[in-house]
Amino acid sequence: MPPAPRPLVPFSQYVVKMHGRCDLACDHCYVYEHADTSWRGKAKVIDEAVLARTAERIAEHARAHRLPAVHVVLHGGEPLLAGPARLGRAAELLRAALPADCALDLRIHTNGVRLRTRHLDLFAEHGIKVGISLDGDRAANDRHRRFADGRSSHAEVLAAVALLRRPEYRHLYAGLLCTVDVENDPVAVLDALVALEPPRVDFLLPHATWDEPPKRPAGLGGTPYADWLLAVHRRWEELGRPVPVRTFDSIHRTLRGRSSLTESLGLDPADLVVVETDGSFEQADSLKTAYDGAPATGFTVFEHSLDQVAAHPGMVERQSGLAGLAERCRACPVVRSCGGGLYAHRYRGDDGSGFRNPSVFCGDLLKLITTIRDRTVPAATVPAQDAPGGGLTGRQLDELAAGYGGADTVRALAGAQLGLTRRLVAAVGAASPAWELVTSLDAGDGAALSAVLTHPYVRAWAVRCLGGGGGTGPGGTGSGGTGPGADLGGVAELAAAAALRARRSFELPLPVRAGAVHLPTLGRVLVGGAGETVLTGDPEGFAVGGVRIGWDAPGDERWQPVRRVALADGWTPALEDTDPQRDSHQWPVSGRLDEAELRAWTGALREAWELIGRDLPGYAPGIRTGLSTVTPLRPGPAGRDVSAAARQAFGAVGIARPAAAPTLALLLAHEFQHVKLGAVLDLHDLYDRTDRRLFHAPWRPDPRPLEGLFQGTYAHLAVTEYWAARVRVLADGPERENARFQLARWRSHTIGAIEELDDSGALTPLGERFAAGMRAAVEPWLAVPVGAAAEAAAREAAAENLAQWRARVGAASG
Repeated sequence: MPPAPRPLVPFSQYVVKMHGRCDLACDHCYVYEHADTSWRGKAKVIDEAVLARTAERIAEHARAHRLPAVHVVLHGGEPLLAGPARLGRAAELLRAALPADCALDLRIHTNGVRLRTRHLDLFAEHGIKVGISLDGDRAANDRHRRFADGRSSHAEVLAAVALLRRPEYRHLYAGLLCTVDVENDPVAVLDALVALEPPRVDFLLPHATWDEPPKRPAGLGGTPYADWLLAVHRRWEELGRPVPVRTFDSIHRTLRGRSSLTESLGLDPADLVVVETDGSFEQADSLKTAYDGAPATGFTVFEHSLDQVAAHPGMVERQSGLAGLAERCRACPVVRSCGGGLYAHRYRGDDGSGFRNPSVFCGDLLKLITTIRDRTVPAATVPAQDAPGGGLTGRQLDELAAGYGGADTVRALAGAQLGLTRRLVAAVGAASPAWELVTSLDAGDGAALSAVLTHPYVRAWAVRCLGGGGGTGPGGTGSGGTGPGADLGGVAELAAAAALRARRSFELPLPVRAGAVHLPTLGRVLVGGAGETVLTGDPEGFAVGGVRIGWDAPGDERWQPVRRVALADGWTPALEDTDPQRDSHQWPVSGRLDEAELRAWTGALREAWELIGRDLPGYAPGIRTGLSTVTPLRPGPAGRDVSAAARQAFGAVGIARPAAAPTLALLLAHEFQHVKLGAVLDLHDLYDRTDRRLFHAPWRPDPRPLEGLFQGTYAHLAVTEYWAARVRVLADGPERENARFQLARWRSHTIGAIEELDDSGALTPLGERFAAGMRAAVEPWLAVPVGAAAEAAAREAAAENLAQWRARVGAASG
């Protein structure tokens, strides 16, 4: 019986060629200097008819597949050669055509030499973010990126970046792209790029094939590209990971079983299509390095739909995952992270094998991935295991006290939390028959085991087993457990999930809970009944309860995988609706999301994440790094917005999907504050833990313990900044008036709570320093004018709350 046809993967990413020529003459350019010469016969500049039809095709595709968002990059050649009017028209046509429920992430990638304020004013008007190509310092950049007459382009590019770094344009700055040349100094290159404060850096291997291999200069060893990138990685770590680096972040993510951020790594299906200046659809530009005509599809925006393009054999092949790789790749221990490398880099024409080869950078990728794995996985666990009180640096604590916490700081919290989880699991699991598999995985496949142990609800389960309670809510204790050794089936579940991630062959009995076998971080299989059943795993998948699930051919509807939402800037949170341990919040969890609700959540998260990036940019890096899981909750009573953070579930928040995306943005930021502070309190004493007094929290009528007061104050740093941002961006009207009232209310509550903490006499010296940091974070928002009416309404609300609190305290003392 022939296999079922692979479902079509809709396109969510588009590259639109605005101009077919360039004002630089880079000798490493894959468009003009490599095998494909089709640029010679294409229009120099895209015309309005092509733009209009492109917009219609993208909108048609978005409606057909109910896409919550599409990502469009205006490209070239050099897109700025198309002129501001045509670039603005492209933005207008795209936004006008897309359905109202589909967001547009619009960007332009440029060499920067022509970038001026008139462009940036236009881009600000249309919400177009700007990425710039720059290969490092002047020596590195001028090795390839020169004008046709040999002049340097470096000064012009630095001037462009300087414009983007101005406060009025900073929000448009998308990042820097650097092509690797192993003859450049890697440390000098990274330092030069970091000095420009980019939101992100992307390092690209130079395009090459087996027919035209990359240069490997004598004296640089057999893996010069790995060695160069590893030198960059070492320097990046020394600097405290000052900016996200897409290549390194993708390796870290894929080693832990998560999605890649780039097509050049991982096994995620490619969902990108190119529209050329003449309206022809092409595959990824990188294929131009393979052979003349390699990216061509024969389709155009005027005659063919994007569904037809998606069914093109070349597109299907690039989406075939593990099955589409060479046999040598499928047997490689890092294939899930490497993914065979960039598709174009596998090409070999002289023996007829085409793209069924390992990457021409195979040895470099293997060394790069395994070295980063061996450098970083142990480092994530040792500090918390060996020195649980070792804690954070002063800089990191001050950063967190201000309400924020960048990627490296939140990563440090996550590493400490993983160490705590390991000790808790060890205390529970040593008596389990599955413990031998766990220790074997720890010795040989530590990354796979860590990927499961970092799942937020593993620790919640372990705490319940040890009788410590689930820790529901900020500062709460949850319900009591059932004593050491309880629920040893949980050990088997996490062992099985980790072994499957490691592609181990094994056989293990697992508990059946409510008719399902559960695999933390992966999903559940509906098998019916109760008791216990045997799961058999192998490198290609697993079987349990009569269901066979293959990694590249998933089973029937009885397999319910954990679903992730791919958001801008690489955040891919899980929508956790399968794990039985997820019921760790003070509000009940929802059941499995149906397709309609899943689409609603996906769209809401995309819009909320965009708002967080705009309104709370200081919070976004920490959320992206540390918030791995969003657990849907049941709707609250009478339409009340419901959200929670579980004290023992680092990395997760529970939320009942609100009606409006701005509310979801606020709830995500608010609850992740609780998550961060809980992790800080696991490492450092900020107050006297023996102090059992209750205190006034200005936003609540009931007295609160010190941790509850601390948690609420910290969460409301984000709330205050959120409403300050809303006052800034909303037009005059009822919504802005409400935002003014909310800002007046929450800044008053927050500064009042900080004063309550200061006056408590219970703060440690470190707690006093932390409280001072919170106070400094609120002060800028105290100066934002909101008007007399908002101030009066806020005072009235505070007085009412204080009266209720006094009544409760009086009743309790009486």
